[in-house]
Amino acid sequence: MVSDSSAVGEQGREIPDATVARLPLYHRALISLHRSGASTVSSEELATAAGVNAAKVRKDLSYFGSYGTRGVGYDVGQLLEEIRNDLGLQHPRNCIVVGTGNLGAALLSFGGFKDRGFAVVAAVDVDPARVGTTIGGIRVGHQDDLAGLVEANDVAIGLLTTPPVAAQQVADELVAAGVRSILNFAPTVVEAPEDVVVRHVDLASELEILAFHEGRREPIAPAS
Repeated sequence: MVSDSSAVGEQGREIPDATVARLPLYHRALISLHRSGASTVSSEELATAAGVNAAKVRKDLSYFGSYGTRGVGYDVGQLLEEIRNDLGLQHPRNCIVVGTGNLGAALLSFGGFKDRGFAVVAAVDVDPARVGTTIGGIRVGHQDDLAGLVEANDVAIGLLTTPPVAAQQVADELVAAGVRSILNFAPTVVEAPEDVVVRHVDLASELEILAFHEGRREPIAPAS
């Protein structure tokens, strides 16, 4: 299994994982700038909008051959298109949600995927009470039909929101169906072949990290 795949940019330079991780921040910021009517953006302005520093912006974009124009900055429309291409979003990436409990239903109902280049086109579950229902405009199929739905809908990415005990089996079924990218929301590690990219999103772990920082802000009680 690979959590991230290495990439190569302009002139054969390997692109650091940290740079790849910041591309979605630039993408989001550029979408907002484009909607606001901005035609150009400086590295400082893009850095502020993305929540990073300007030096990182310039270095990150240089991996992809985007250097901007001194005194002018970057063309927003052009850079947005370049970032979309760099992210592999030349066309929408179809996704399937496996598990339609509270989190899965929330993902199906979320309207923000489309603007970022993703389309949730199918969903499956094993609960008879959910199979056949419609959530967010998507009819929930049975998990037994997963492979057929993946093929029929040209699914590229699986969103795994099952209970932990079922996560590995579902991951195996997604891989067997031809899916090579999995976003795992189940609070457990799943294994996959080397050519499959798995990203883990553990909300509880993120909260624990925030709790760690909160704890360090609290005054230390004096020893008794």
